Amino acid sequence: MTIKEALTTLPQYILPHHALSRMMSKLTHCENKVWKNLFIKQIIRHYGVNMSEAIEQDINAFKSFNHFFTRELNPDVRPLTLEQNAIASPADGVVSQAGNITSGKIFQAKGKSYTATDLLGGSVERAEPFNDGLFTTIYLSPKDYHRMHMPLTGTLREMVHIPGRLFSVNTATTNSVPGLFTRNERVVAIFDTDAGPMALVLVGAIFVSSIETVWHGVVTPPSISTVQSWQYQENAPTLKIGEEMGRFNMGSTIIVLFGKDKARWDNGLATEKAVKLGEQIGKILT
Repeated sequence: MTIKEALTTLPQYILPHHALSRMMSKLTHCENKVWKNLFIKQIIRHYGVNMSEAIEQDINAFKSFNHFFTRELNPDVRPLTLEQNAIASPADGVVSQAGNITSGKIFQAKGKSYTATDLLGGSVERAEPFNDGLFTTIYLSPKDYHRMHMPLTGTLREMVHIPGRLFSVNTATTNSVPGLFTRNERVVAIFDTDAGPMALVLVGAIFVSSIETVWHGVVTPPSISTVQSWQYQENAPTLKIGEEMGRFNMGSTIIVLFGKDKARWDNGLATEKAVKLGEQIGKILT
């Protein structure tokens, strides 16, 4: 851990993560025009948000900062890959890591790993289909589009809400906090696809005021004290590749898991690679 990373990370251990996120939720949902416009302008300027890609480009039209943050994109700016058997990027962002799940372990950064079992809420049975499989972790910065879409067509089998802290998920914290993605609150969605089970893990972070899915609505808040699971044996929703599946109401990270010998990532999918929603990042193995 570098000195800079320590100064960024260590204070987070004592911060009241959920209280700060509740406060941020109130600010980001505030509909005071002066406040929300000032906030929006600062984010656009500081992070270089490309508003020309959005369906709505007039900041006065957004009811709140959160309305701006979860803005829709013009569908023409994120064409969906048409390659046969392609896996599409589920989000705009930067690849934190991509590779194999080895002996049940997923690489985080700088010699740090965590287990698929811990990531998926402590269930060995839930994690078993992903043993020796494939993963990628994609970080969404404040400038990015904050809706998640389907990498493959899939039918929902289970959703899991897992309690935890809300550490930042930026590079400094990812490099420094052991088991970061298993410490943070998260929502797991497991789909049956042509490549077998696929898990999409939406990881919360500091100031992430809400995670929601298109079939359930807002999952968090409220925060919970124990793992909660929803099963979808009957009337399970099927979402097509490229369809929206959920959103962060502030930025965070999505982790994608596949089983052994079910898929492969493209050669260029590596740490620090920028990806765009809908572009091919891999292929299923048939």
